[in-house]
Amino acid sequence: MKLKSIFPISALFLSQIYFAQKTETEETGSKEKQIEAVTITKTKKAVEQKADRTIFDFSEQPNLNSGTLMEGLKKLPGLVSTDIAGMMYQGKFLEVYMDGRPLNISSNELTAFLEGMPANSVERIEIVTQPGAEFPATSGGAILNIITSKNAKSYLSATYSGSYAFTNYEKARHKTVNSLNLNARNKYFGWQINFGQNYRESSQWSEIAGLSKTYTDRTGRGYFANAAMTFDLGKDRLLLNYEFNKNNNDNVVESNGFDFDNINNIIIPVISEDFGKTLINRNDATITYQKRFDDKNKKLDFQLNYNNYNTDYAQNSFVNPSNNTANASNQNVYSFKVDFSQPLKILDEGKISIGGLYEKLNFDTDNRIITNLDYERQTSSMYAELQAKLKKFDFILGARAENYDINGMTRVLKDDIVTEEKLTPFNQFRIFPNASVQYNFMQSVFFSFNYNKKISLPNISFLNPNNTVFNNQNINYGGNPYLQPTIFDNFEVKISAFDYAFISYSISYSDNNIAQQVGRKDLLVTNTNVNIPTMRIHSFNAGLPVPFMIFTKSFSEMMKFDFNPDKINFLYLYTSYQRHEIPDLNNKGFWVFGSSAQIILPKEIKLTANYRHITKGNYFYFDAIKPFNQSFDINLTKKFMNDRLTVSLYADDIFNQNKNYFNSVPPNDLSPVLLSSKNDTRKFGISFNYKIPTKNKLAKVNPNLIKNNSTSDSSGGIITP
Repeated sequence: MKLKSIFPISALFLSQIYFAQKTETEETGSKEKQIEAVTITKTKKAVEQKADRTIFDFSEQPNLNSGTLMEGLKKLPGLVSTDIAGMMYQGKFLEVYMDGRPLNISSNELTAFLEGMPANSVERIEIVTQPGAEFPATSGGAILNIITSKNAKSYLSATYSGSYAFTNYEKARHKTVNSLNLNARNKYFGWQINFGQNYRESSQWSEIAGLSKTYTDRTGRGYFANAAMTFDLGKDRLLLNYEFNKNNNDNVVESNGFDFDNINNIIIPVISEDFGKTLINRNDATITYQKRFDDKNKKLDFQLNYNNYNTDYAQNSFVNPSNNTANASNQNVYSFKVDFSQPLKILDEGKISIGGLYEKLNFDTDNRIITNLDYERQTSSMYAELQAKLKKFDFILGARAENYDINGMTRVLKDDIVTEEKLTPFNQFRIFPNASVQYNFMQSVFFSFNYNKKISLPNISFLNPNNTVFNNQNINYGGNPYLQPTIFDNFEVKISAFDYAFISYSISYSDNNIAQQVGRKDLLVTNTNVNIPTMRIHSFNAGLPVPFMIFTKSFSEMMKFDFNPDKINFLYLYTSYQRHEIPDLNNKGFWVFGSSAQIILPKEIKLTANYRHITKGNYFYFDAIKPFNQSFDINLTKKFMNDRLTVSLYADDIFNQNKNYFNSVPPNDLSPVLLSSKNDTRKFGISFNYKIPTKNKLAKVNPNLIKNNSTSDSSGGIITP
């Protein structure tokens, strides 16, 4: 088979996948009309491309849901996650949401949170690359929305999920995950409880410019519980949701560095052993009232939410007491929002959505005996968005008006004297427009152009002046309480075919973008966040599935083949090119290459293999001098007991390639440093998912319970043709 045949065969493969799924859906609907007391199970799409978002299914993808959520996210094509610069998707910083609500955490705290959450507790991941007016303008460049929703069922159903994995570098380390999901419904109300825990041992080896070497031995313990109740009040519905997450993490850090002996006026080597402990608690409670009308497309939702997030961090050293640290933070967020939508007679068809949000955030940090940061943010907003369809065109035009009132103060204890300074206030009223045009060549094949203006407020983790990671005589981590908000203008063009194939280009213009910057002065390396006055991020992305049969069968044979995406051997190819254009820096772009293969073995065993590779290039204020985030992972999955039991064997980073080597680009008054790190990423494990038999053999699927607060419809804001 010639190489030039790959593209038309891939197009055929995509269309067959789409129509096979469409036929399955139609047949399912027909059967449900005839047989009302039978549970119908339909395979979910692994990937769905919408005009404004990409949706990744986790619930039925063992290669993604075998370990922690953080491990699953790193396997998503197009997502770049590094310790030094956080998470980006197709060149855009990600604001992380859970069930439609922002987590309001980032950096190391976000990493610890995602590592403490089992991936098998997640239904799907939505990455919204073009947030519309219904999303807060503070969503910045893009949104990663973690959907933990499960379908509640009549009577009672239960599902248990678990996994075990180990690494073996200088010693064996173990990881376990356990979770249980219970659903029930009676004629008065429905309820759901999803709870679990994980235990994880890990290690990291890092070096900074030959100045400091550290070896970190970590033990993490995570616990979570999500509960929901729903009450049907005629056509209306009342939903009550509560979420709880807890992390209890211990670190033992052995470090080698240097210090200056003031008495003898010489540099001396220093060896230290430090013990760190981090406690994280998150509580989230939501009340939602959904008003429904005779017209099912007309909706009115009221939602009240309270969120608390607090941390405690302590570092103790028996060798070098000057490293001892103790600090804490506490965040409270209160919000109330209203969303209304109804059909509108405009062009062929249309819809109008309006709503408002009030949110208040209080954040304070403590360093030993003083409260060294008081931060308060109030946001009031209203939005309106119009959607319309004309023949093969879909249009969206919207705007969001937001008013910000941000103030606070920071305090520093020096020589037993407390110095207090006010933070730079931010009191502004701004309007953020968005627009989208989509042309549908046919169903699920479209070209779209999107624009939106957004703002990204400094995350509280970046504002925290305390060191919440690790420090010694050579390393100092700290936040920057004087950071200013970032303004984005985002443009994107995209062609998508049947969800799996796409090509896109986006450019993001930003003012005061926030980035991490590392530099050295004498024997001290400082690490903080700064505002970049202006910059542009270019991103080109493409994905294409290739069936393996193109190498073994003729075109005429393939035309007769009955395509079933679950029974086909194929390779999915992904590539991305990103360039971070910063004034006065000659930044080079970098390529991201990824591939995922599905091979059906005898006995209906499914083999999934993933490979990712990021080339050298500039990543904001860092220069990757070697390829990074390389990994080759495999997963073998088999279903038993009439599909009630799913067992997977997996191996991650088989060739132990996942290493990082970066040169920093520091401020003018500091010197660059070489940063290198290696985690124990090579891992082997087993996972299983068991649907516990219950007496409710006539169970029927009812609507979701655990909340998903996104107001967009399933087409991602574009009316389905």
